[in-house]
Amino acid sequence: MRLHDYLEFFAKEKPDHPYAEMDGTTMTYAEADRRANCICNGMLESGLEKGDRFSYLSKNSIDMAIMYFAASKAGIVPVPLNYRLAPREWLYIINDAESKTLFCEREFVAGIDSIRDELSSVSSYIVIDGSADSWIAHDDWLSEDAGKPDVEVSEDDQLYQMYTSGTTGLPKGVMLSQRAIDCNMTMIANSIGMATGADRFLVVAPMYHAAAGIGLMTSASLGNTIIIHKDFDPVAVVESLCTAGITTATLVPAMIQACLIGVKDISERQYPDLRIIFYGASPIAQETLREAMSTFGCDFFQGFGMTETTALVTGLGVDIHKRALAGEPELLLSAGRAVLGTEIRIVDDNDIEVERGIVGEIVARGPQLMMGYWNQPEATEKALKGGWMHTGDAAYMDEEGFIYIQDRIKDMIVSGGENIYPAEIENALFEHPAVADAAVIGIPSEQWGESVLAFLLLKPGETVTTDELIDFCRPRLAGFKIPRKFEFLDEIPRNASGKVLKKDLREPYWVGVDRRVG
Repeated sequence: MRLHDYLEFFAKEKPDHPYAEMDGTTMTYAEADRRANCICNGMLESGLEKGDRFSYLSKNSIDMAIMYFAASKAGIVPVPLNYRLAPREWLYIINDAESKTLFCEREFVAGIDSIRDELSSVSSYIVIDGSADSWIAHDDWLSEDAGKPDVEVSEDDQLYQMYTSGTTGLPKGVMLSQRAIDCNMTMIANSIGMATGADRFLVVAPMYHAAAGIGLMTSASLGNTIIIHKDFDPVAVVESLCTAGITTATLVPAMIQACLIGVKDISERQYPDLRIIFYGASPIAQETLREAMSTFGCDFFQGFGMTETTALVTGLGVDIHKRALAGEPELLLSAGRAVLGTEIRIVDDNDIEVERGIVGEIVARGPQLMMGYWNQPEATEKALKGGWMHTGDAAYMDEEGFIYIQDRIKDMIVSGGENIYPAEIENALFEHPAVADAAVIGIPSEQWGESVLAFLLLKPGETVTTDELIDFCRPRLAGFKIPRKFEFLDEIPRNASGKVLKKDLREPYWVGVDRRVG
């Protein structure tokens, strides 16, 4: 199956059923399919061909939810951009992907204009909403042809390309096929029991993210309705959960906590239609999870995975959450077991599977694995060695097959569901004239799962304040990557080969924390 097959099927079978709702606007499946055809034909008429890439920079919208299906119809590859990044971070990704067209929400046009002269492959600039100088208005660009385009697309063709950071600090383009995404949709629907045509799925996480992307696609594969929020506001989310007939929602732990803290009457409200909340992407405190389960009175499901695995490889199911509440609370520390059609192993440095209870690296195998990293064959070979995705997460497996993540083999920080690699931040800090050495780690955060802490060694005679460092980082890093806490050391601890001893730096902050990462 190809992604657009689902939209076209339900456009015929349930033409008047709502595909998406947002801010009082409803679009049916028939309308969504016509819109997808117009967008797809606009791409083809503007010169894009199968296999070409385009970048898409926007907050959530109905058109963004349709964009993936439109591109699927012609085998043209979307590269969704994280709108929270700095312009120079967009620059790297757009150029690396060799995007030929750039779609941009007006809010971000100024940022793109600041780097436009350095964009090497983009020939068409489309402003999605309204107009902007030297940009083509989306309504003018859009094709009037609502017929299905005549392009042969197979399950082995690439569907989209999402970027994830690497330990070198440079993002890598993860290529995902139609087949991988279709398989992961089946895994998700099976795991949480989504019903055909009966569910109303809340999309509030950003659609550039793997979790929101796969969520809206899974919803459409079942003929369900997505209710879209442009971005996250806890009051608006709780209101929707109360009054909009939401049955299913995906919320990262930071969102769940923000709702519990930021909406004063949350425990007094009723959520009559809410059936299940899907959470993941970062750690969640047991106390927060228990409070959420009590407040919303619905089932919960935890997912673990990465962009390279489309989304999901393990799940902590509804029944396991109930077991935890019935007297096995330690299960809430688990990342679950392998989902349908997926194999999970814990291996040592030689890729030999270790015994149950022994910590090693999580590796996964299944049809949802990526095709590889764009233009990075060596990184692809290393990540997919032996046909298994090497996650970089250290964990042990118990006798029932539950995974308990202990630490990261790589240094990635997960804050509020966003992946952050210390090297990116360290590279930015090294540019400061007062900084002689730097090391960045993640430390526990009740709100975000982890927050960023930077250790600095200053050059002799130099001084710098936290505010000055934050201001220095702003044009170089996305806001969520900027440290809000700095510690100044006389020496950054390193081993004989010069590698920073981050385990030593992290340990004092994680003492007594049961679950190190999510």
